[in-house]
Amino acid sequence: MEDPPMSVDHPILVAGPCAIEDYDTTATCAEELARVAQLHGFDFVFKASFDKANRTSGRSFRGPGLDQGLDTLRRIREALGIRVLCDVHESAQSTAAGEVADILQIPAFLCRQTDLLRSCASTGRTVNLKKGPFLAPWQVEPALEKLMDSGAKEVWVTERGSSFGHGDLVVDFRGLNAMRATGCPLLFDASHAAQKPGARGDRSGGDRRSTPVLARAAAGAGFDGLYLEVHPRPEEALSDPDTQWPLSAIEPLILQFARLWDCQRSLPPLPPLRS
Repeated sequence: MEDPPMSVDHPILVAGPCAIEDYDTTATCAEELARVAQLHGFDFVFKASFDKANRTSGRSFRGPGLDQGLDTLRRIREALGIRVLCDVHESAQSTAAGEVADILQIPAFLCRQTDLLRSCASTGRTVNLKKGPFLAPWQVEPALEKLMDSGAKEVWVTERGSSFGHGDLVVDFRGLNAMRATGCPLLFDASHAAQKPGARGDRSGGDRRSTPVLARAAAGAGFDGLYLEVHPRPEEALSDPDTQWPLSAIEPLILQFARLWDCQRSLPPLPPLRS
């Protein structure tokens, strides 16, 4: 087996709050993330969700909804001149989301939903496919085929861990080679990989202390970019407070990733193996 080829020339950073809570909080995140991403040579995309339709409890905060959420993303996109990403949970949302967002995201738990995949692909926007925690790495191929057959011009794949028993996730970095064979840029979600689904009964738990270790491992393994959920005050976040990374601590984390990313790409290639 040969070393897998790399897909991009600069590290990608997709980062932002889990959900849009209000304009000021969202804009604060976007401004600081854009600043540090540019400073350290990242290809930056700001992410935020207008609706978290997959919360554990029906009583949990979901976000402002389609219209208000997209308006927030539009204002930030225009004010800062940055690309934005949002996830899409229903086919009916694809057209409106595609008029604002540069990248449409397929949520991990919906990564096999054919109609959703086709509707997002048909917008002509780049699609970020979150790999479901129930999928083996090589099982992303059928989902990618659905997207490409429906007109997707560019597809990214994001690894975010695999289900491990009840209420936990693990990351198997051996899967990188299988996903690299797709030719798609590969991102690593170091926030959701630190999650413990449903661990708090009516919501998911997690441990953000795992995030730096996972991010460094992903850079060393050869992922093309880093995906992070970030909040000015994670303990007050209305969604996933246990795993969002503090905005004030974002710069040293992405700097570690960038330096290891550069180092990984400077390594001499290994000779091909027979098996």
